[in-house]
Amino acid sequence: MKKILLVDDHQIVRQGLRNLIELEKDLQVADEASTGIEALNLIRKNEYDIVILDVTMPQKNGIDTLHDLKHIAPNLPVLILSGYAEEQYALNLMRSGCKGYLSKDADSDEIIKAIRSIANGRKYISAELAELLTNELSNPSDKQLHETLSEREFQVFFKLAGGLSPIEIANELNISIKTVSTYRTRILEKMSLKTNADMTYYAIKYGLII
Repeated sequence: MKKILLVDDHQIVRQGLRNLIELEKDLQVADEASTGIEALNLIRKNEYDIVILDVTMPQKNGIDTLHDLKHIAPNLPVLILSGYAEEQYALNLMRSGCKGYLSKDADSDEIIKAIRSIANGRKYISAELAELLTNELSNPSDKQLHETLSEREFQVFFKLAGGLSPIEIANELNISIKTVSTYRTRILEKMSLKTNADMTYYAIKYGLII
């Protein structure tokens, strides 16, 4: 029996996933969390075979949670199940260490297939993600600008685009304000942008924030 931790701030989503998973004899929802902080606390205390993680959550988003989880339980596999389509986040988060990425619009059979595959130690590559990976290999110059960012740069970019100040970002990521400033400079250079407002506009344009 594979033990699953569900992490999503919407109770109705967690309940729907639980109902789906409970139909499978080899899968079990061991715990639920509504925030990244709550999830990390559970991971410190318990053992799971897979975490199903949302991207946008209060207190600590899925991007930060995935980053911290790698330090707390580096061998614990993560499936990102997000309301955002694959082309918006999948490549960045796969590079950050998740083992699969699915949109919440995916069929129930595919969700179960992904959970079972990842819980058994494999990656799960959806058809949409496979196409993105193929395009990245075939046409590396066609990457969207945010896909050129490193894991930490993408974390900082997401927060700056969302309107957080350098002090707030430094506190959330436990880094210095000077380090935040260094990341900001790199991000602006890589993305050919000039201001935080440009980052916000870019993030809205490409559906990274609402």
